[in-house]
Amino acid sequence: MPAVVLLTMLPFTWFGMVLAISFLETPLKFRAPGMTHALGVGIGRLVFKALNSVEAVLAGLVIIAWLLAPAAISAAAGTLLVLAIAALALQMLILRPAMARRTRALSLTALTHDGGMAVKAKIGTSTHIAYITSEGLKVLALPVAGILIVLGVAG
Repeated sequence: MPAVVLLTMLPFTWFGMVLAISFLETPLKFRAPGMTHALGVGIGRLVFKALNSVEAVLAGLVIIAWLLAPAAISAAAGTLLVLAIAALALQMLILRPAMARRTRALSLTALTHDGGMAVKAKIGTSTHIAYITSEGLKVLALPVAGILIVLGVAG
């Protein structure tokens, strides 16, 4: 029974974290007064490293709970969970390290805002776009997987 409880709550917890950081905090940080592009990128590197670490723990717990209560996961929910875990693995193993190498290689000039105009986040590389896309995949897959799990447990 504890595994089923974990399976019903973990996808929603993971979804909430990704949604709050990736789609709320990240864009807003570049609108903060005095924020420079270089500072925003530095904060982002720290935040996403921490987020991915917590996500890895959540993914591990999902896998353990799934192994303990396989009947609680339908094929559709399982496919969505595998997609979310694969997206996280792609981010941690390929995309985030590539973005970190790029930001270290570039000499980031501190761009300050002028007269209250916010510094715009620069989203231009294919790696960054792939990272955002993988975040979107998790934001779609996790709540739907969670709903399917809840419906399966309740039904």
